[in-house]
Amino acid sequence: MKAKIGLATVSGRAYYKLVMELKKRKVAFLSLTHQDEIPLYIKAVITTKEERDHIHHPDVLIFNDEIGVGAVVDEAIRVAEGKQSYDRFVIGVDPGETFGLAVLADGKVLEAFACSSLGETVDTILKILDGTPAVVSVVRIGDGVLTSTKKLLHLLDAALPKEIVLEIVSEVGTSNFVGATTHWRGSRDAMSAIKIAERRGVAFQRRHSDET
Repeated sequence: MKAKIGLATVSGRAYYKLVMELKKRKVAFLSLTHQDEIPLYIKAVITTKEERDHIHHPDVLIFNDEIGVGAVVDEAIRVAEGKQSYDRFVIGVDPGETFGLAVLADGKVLEAFACSSLGETVDTILKILDGTPAVVSVVRIGDGVLTSTKKLLHLLDAALPKEIVLEIVSEVGTSNFVGATTHWRGSRDAMSAIKIAERRGVAFQRRHSDET
C-alpha cells in the first residue's frame, strides 16, 4: 500500500518514536528531508515545531512530547484518510491493576495499550478526545473491577464535555484470547479494551454540565 504519511525531521529522537509507532500500527510512511519535494500522494506530513517552517505542505502535523506520539499519529491517519472528522470515535477501557485502553475510529482500531494508573488513564483519555474531531465520541468502561470503574466514571464525568457519552460495558468473555496474537502494547489488557470498545454498553447518566 502506497504511503500517505510523510516524516520530515532531522531529530533522531522524534524520528525513532514516530517510526516505532507507525510500524507498530503497520501504517506505511515515507521518510523525507527538508530539501525533498513532497509527492502529491502524501496527504499529511509530521515534523517538529522547530522544523515547521521548512515544510511546505497543506497538512503539516507537529509532534512533541506534550501532544504524544500516539495522538499525532491518530491525527495523521485521519487526515490521510481524507476525513474532516470521524463519524464515531470510541475509547474502550479495561480497569484493573493496569488499565487497558483501546481507540477505535469508525470501527477501525487505531491503537491499544496499557496505562499504569487511574490518573494516567484519565489524562490520556482527555488528551486523545481533545485532539480528535468526531460527530459522536463514546468512552466505554468495563465492569470487571467495579470500584475502579466507578472512580473512572466519576472522574471522566467531571472532566469531559457533556456531549461525550459514557457507557458501562459487561466484561463477560472479553479476556478469552486463546490462540490470539497481537502487536499492541500490554497485550492482554489492550485486547480486553478492544473488545470492550466494540461492545455496546449501558449509558452512564451524566451529571456534569458546562454550567456547573
